[in-house]
Amino acid sequence: MQYFPNIPKIEYAGKNSRRELAFKHYDPDKVVAGKPMKDHLKFAMSWWHTMTADGTDMFGVGTMDKKFGGVSDMKVSKNRVGAAFEFMEKLGIGYFCFHDKDLAPEGKDLKTFHENLDVITPMVKAEMDRTGIKCLWGTSNVFGNPRYVHGAGTSCDANIFAYAAAQIKKAIDITIEFGGDGYVFWGGREGYETLLNTDMGFEIDNLARLLTLARDYGRAQGFKGCFYIEPKPKEPTKHQYDFDASTVLAFLRKYDLMGDFKLNIEANHATLAQHTFQHELAVARVNDALGSIDANQGDPNLGWDTDQFPTNLYDTTLAMLEVLRMGGFTTGGLNFDAKCRRPSMTHEDMFLAYIAGMDSFAFGLKAADALMKDGRIDKFVSDRYSSYKKGIGKKIVDGKVGLEDLYKYALGLGEYTVGTSGRQEYLEEVLNQVMLESD
Repeated sequence: MQYFPNIPKIEYAGKNSRRELAFKHYDPDKVVAGKPMKDHLKFAMSWWHTMTADGTDMFGVGTMDKKFGGVSDMKVSKNRVGAAFEFMEKLGIGYFCFHDKDLAPEGKDLKTFHENLDVITPMVKAEMDRTGIKCLWGTSNVFGNPRYVHGAGTSCDANIFAYAAAQIKKAIDITIEFGGDGYVFWGGREGYETLLNTDMGFEIDNLARLLTLARDYGRAQGFKGCFYIEPKPKEPTKHQYDFDASTVLAFLRKYDLMGDFKLNIEANHATLAQHTFQHELAVARVNDALGSIDANQGDPNLGWDTDQFPTNLYDTTLAMLEVLRMGGFTTGGLNFDAKCRRPSMTHEDMFLAYIAGMDSFAFGLKAADALMKDGRIDKFVSDRYSSYKKGIGKKIVDGKVGLEDLYKYALGLGEYTVGTSGRQEYLEEVLNQVMLESD
């Protein structure tokens, strides 16, 4: 059965093409920076937004048909498996990501939920074997059900902690069965609305306990992939404990989890934290903790998580610059945690949205590679810190001076002012020039 009979296989047509259902920049086998584009970018389909999100929002019901001909909840879930793999095959996407709740309906209780998953999981695995499409990462939805109103790992109710642990165990089992590269923890409701009813220290300790239990279980079951935490500052709670990359790194170091965990950075979450996407990626990279990326964008004029498809070429260029600076992905990839706008309601719109996102990151990859080859920005940054490569600066870096030594040295400087310009406007012009010439 075909779910998208009117959609052809999406092919590369070149930047001057006006064909709607074609790539203008994403040429999967084109070699950039020593590797084919498809190996650099490792695009993944988000099962939740792509296969299940129907445009429902707080002001209205859904506008998109995501049942794919199914009537019962289980039949819908079964049909989504076929639709998902047809979708990925036609786009040439090599990976997918999932929550447990994306794959199968919850049913009346945990036992029923897991029985439903046991029906759908082999269907997904059979399609993976048929197509060669892989699982980038899995996760568990421990935030949507009303039982998680006070959080999951941070819940004030120990029974809910246990319930979340059971869901996570099953999701890890499925991720292992799929051969997943990673397993993600997104805080969901791991945060608070008011400190008047919250023991913050206890809740953060408990969150660490849950992650440690999950890590230990996964390793005992032979999971060799990476565990990720996805930072987000707010929404659905007022304050999430995984606020931003720096906050998560401090958490991982406090609880001795850095050896197994890296960060899954989302562009829209960076916006909510009032950081740039590049900032969050750079913080993760310089701490050797950039694991994977949720490729989307937010609207700076709105105060919530809009999860739009990424089309800002500056963002994708600077994002891929950070990826190339770390030598490319060693774990993870680019998961399109993005959904069509509510008025974009057809199945064709889903393909057009992915084409836009994939082309934007393909352009970003080419532009980032061009920036590195151009070298002017990297040289400027290196030269800006040149005083640390000789004399007193090198002694500081090498740890060969104390505070008293620096005191004596500074006394001998006399009246000293910085004479080096930051030249931000020049560097932005270089960025514009190289981007425009990169393709």
